[in-house]
Amino acid sequence: MARRTLHDQYFKQAKREGYVARSAYKLLEIQEKQRLLKTGQRVLDLGCAPGSWLQVASPIVGPKGVLVGIDLSRVAARFEPNVHTIEGDAFDQKAEDLTELAGGRFHVVLSDMAPKTTGSGDDLVSANLCREVLELAKQVGLPGSSLIMKILEGAEYPNVVAETREAYTKVKGFRPKATRDVSREIFIVAQGLRAGAGG
Repeated sequence: MARRTLHDQYFKQAKREGYVARSAYKLLEIQEKQRLLKTGQRVLDLGCAPGSWLQVASPIVGPKGVLVGIDLSRVAARFEPNVHTIEGDAFDQKAEDLTELAGGRFHVVLSDMAPKTTGSGDDLVSANLCREVLELAKQVGLPGSSLIMKILEGAEYPNVVAETREAYTKVKGFRPKATRDVSREIFIVAQGLRAGAGG
C-alpha cells in the first residue's frame, strides 16, 4: 500500500505543478541523472500526447531550442512557438520533413510510446515498436545524439538493448521511481549515436 500511495502522490503532484500527466516525473528523473536535454537543442518527442514530456523539455531547451512532438491524438497542452506538434502516425512521417521542420537533425529523440495492451504478447509488440523508434532515431538524429524510449520488459528486451548498442556508444535500462508498481515498463537510455548508423 505504501508504494501505491507514493504513486498517487505523483498524480496529485502533477496536477499541483501543472503537468498534464504524471509521466512528466519519469523524464524529470532521467534528466536529473543523465542531463541529456540541454539549452538550444532540437528534440523529437514520439507519442507525445498529452504533452507532459514536451512540458518538461521545453523550458530546458529554451527559446533557442526546437521541439517537435508527434502523436495519433491531439495535444491539448499549450506551448511556446518553438514547440511544433503533429497529429498523425510517427512512422508515416518522412525523416527529411521532420529535420526540415526542426531546422536540422535532432540532438535527442524521446519516445514514451506504448502499444495498446491486450495482456498477451504486449512485450513483443512493445519491442517491435521500439525497433521502429530506433530506426527513425538513426535517420533523424545527429551523430552523438541521445535516445530515450519506453519498452515493456520481456523476452525481446535484451535483444532490443543489443540492437540499440549497435547504433549508440552507451546504452542502459532505467526504471524511474514514478513508474507504477504493476507496470513492466522500463526505459532504454542511449547516448552517442554512431556516425553512419542511419545509413
